[in-house]
Amino acid sequence: MRVLVVEDDRRVASFVQRGLEQEGFAVDVLYDGHDAGAHAATVDYDCVVLDLMLPGRSGLQVLRDIRARKSTLPVLVLTAKNAPEERVVGLDGGADDYMGKPFSLAELTARIRALMRRGKTVETRLKVGDLELDVIRRKVTRAGKPVELKPKEFALLEYLMRNSDRPVTKSLIIEHVWDIHFDSISNVVEVHINSLRNKIDRGADLALIRTVRGVGYMVTDQPA
Repeated sequence: MRVLVVEDDRRVASFVQRGLEQEGFAVDVLYDGHDAGAHAATVDYDCVVLDLMLPGRSGLQVLRDIRARKSTLPVLVLTAKNAPEERVVGLDGGADDYMGKPFSLAELTARIRALMRRGKTVETRLKVGDLELDVIRRKVTRAGKPVELKPKEFALLEYLMRNSDRPVTKSLIIEHVWDIHFDSISNVVEVHINSLRNKIDRGADLALIRTVRGVGYMVTDQPA
């Protein structure tokens, strides 16, 4: 899952980014409102966390830009402007949710997940063969046995399972699972794929994580 954070306070932005990444999200950050609306609409984000008091263009202007280009993209406003009348303006302006500062990171993460569940295309339980992934409870099982995964391993497996039976390229994996600048680390995908194979496929009759030569990787329960 990929989230865009638009926040001019770099300490707050860094805090949110680190917290969401620890929960397995890929996070991009913008520090002003100049091109935030266009950026949010052209990149495949699952949610936007948006401050209202931004340099360049205000958060409400950015929100209008997003709604004009991508009406169904979930947007959570996170702002110090927390009076009831300001909440009304934000929600009427197109926000899906509204949180005031100071805030709880755990609550912010829960609200982001709730917004994603609200989307008509987001499944919260994924299954490929005897491999099951519960997005909400953050649990994975293979043939009924629990599989312990680190946050990035979980995020990688979730992305592959959401695209089951379809090969996805290394560049797409990096874009959706890691920050876009991670492509400088050439073997990060291979390392995590190998770790997933050791935890999920080792000892199983059928390997579900496949390498598609010249393309990328795929999760499938179809015979090789």
